[in-house]
Amino acid sequence: MSKEVLFLIFLFQIYGQSFCRNGTRPNIVMVMSDAFDGRLTFDPGSKVVKLPYVNYLRELGTTFLNAYTNSPICCPSRAAMWSGQFVHLTESWNNYKCLDANATTWMDLLEENGYVTKSMGKLDYTSGSHSVSNRVEAWTRDVQFLLRQEGRPVTQLVGNMSTVRIMRKDWGNTDKAAQWIHQRAASSHQPFALYLGLNLPHPYKTESLGPTAGGSTFLTSPYWLKKVSSELITVPKWLPVEAMHPVDFYSTFTKNCSGVFTVEEIKSIRAFYYAMCAEADAMLGQVISALRETGLLDNTVVIFTADHGEMAMEHRQFYKMSMFEGSSHVPLMIMGPGLMSGLQVNQLVSLVDLYPTVLDISGVAAVGHISGHSLLPLLSKARVFSKKQHPDWVLSEYHGCNVNASTYMLRSGRWKYIAYADGLTVPPQLFDVTLDKDELHNVVLKFPDVQAHLDKLLRGIVNYPEVSKNVHLYNRKAFGAWRHSVGTNYSQVIANLRWHVDWQKDAFAYERAIDKWLDGSL
Repeated sequence: MSKEVLFLIFLFQIYGQSFCRNGTRPNIVMVMSDAFDGRLTFDPGSKVVKLPYVNYLRELGTTFLNAYTNSPICCPSRAAMWSGQFVHLTESWNNYKCLDANATTWMDLLEENGYVTKSMGKLDYTSGSHSVSNRVEAWTRDVQFLLRQEGRPVTQLVGNMSTVRIMRKDWGNTDKAAQWIHQRAASSHQPFALYLGLNLPHPYKTESLGPTAGGSTFLTSPYWLKKVSSELITVPKWLPVEAMHPVDFYSTFTKNCSGVFTVEEIKSIRAFYYAMCAEADAMLGQVISALRETGLLDNTVVIFTADHGEMAMEHRQFYKMSMFEGSSHVPLMIMGPGLMSGLQVNQLVSLVDLYPTVLDISGVAAVGHISGHSLLPLLSKARVFSKKQHPDWVLSEYHGCNVNASTYMLRSGRWKYIAYADGLTVPPQLFDVTLDKDELHNVVLKFPDVQAHLDKLLRGIVNYPEVSKNVHLYNRKAFGAWRHSVGTNYSQVIANLRWHVDWQKDAFAYERAIDKWLDGSL
């Protein structure tokens, strides 16, 4: 651990003794990364890459060992975090359809109750954004036709040992966040809430594939690669293609990962990903340092989390969009005055819990129905009683591209249950994540009583066959409206999307499949 981090720990132990020092409400600072694997915040995952500021939060705050996204993709996940509501309630179905612009967030409520608020960087929770390719891929996922939708994952090394700032946009936003903290310290005694959204360690766009390409390039410099312990990088075990669940195979194919990868390629992708995590950690560090330099750290609650994880070649996939741990398990670390230090919590939690937690910390009442539960009783030094006990399960759901069926994950105890579509047409999966950490053994047929119990519990939380039906109808209607809007240019527009195929060869068959799907015959 660096001298600077040790010094920060020393300062915090001296000054951070009370939850609201001098009776004031604490400041709230949230740093939300993109695609950060939560397993890197605790052992053994934390050993593979040096993350000094994550370690700092672990030493002086609370680490949630079982924190999950409510949807393993950017916009729906962030919509759940900002609103405190599950995806099927917000109807944030994909990266295009999320919260309405006038939706009330926890930041809005803080502002209404005397907090000075500021949001910087990647927000991604209101509707209407992302590329046409991304929208069409999500809307047409039910079409019975396989098209590669992503670039093959690759690595790219830039710069040298002095090249530190690679993701310049993130660094620019981090600089602005640090400057804003300094301004707040000098200008006001009001409590503040600051949100910084990072893009790292999300893969970069693959420029060689043209302007419509998605992000399939893992990019870093020798400076950050040096933070990675190459001898600890594991090569994930893969099922044979013929043994894969049909939805997992669809994801693998559309993510352009069904080809041959050498061990060296896989290790390189994973090493570069970890290096990108190290760069994100340094941005978190700059925010913490700004709080320390201004004397605000002792009365500030710092939260670090992410919208989802990154598969990094586990299960023959990269990106997210999966309920496997690499994609769905997120970091959640909370540090602040009056909160427990060095605590590791096993309780199952998810991003919707941040809404009531932030409001609870700031003494602001929640408005309307929320899906989450405050985590303050789990991490406060003082006796904090909650009328609502946190449930012993978490829910995640997915309705976007690269997966050809609405997906629902219920994690409860040792079990992870994954149901699809209407619960009948696509077989479910069941993993014992205690014994099968690699999630390679679907034991749904071996434990029918467990499957029946968890499916009943899931249906009590969400009527998932009905939700799947509504998403299917939305996809057809949204795609039909878009096709009508482009008129006679439709064939040319759709041909220019980011399909990694011989379009001239497949175009006619694909358009026929779309026509059948729109007609409702498929």
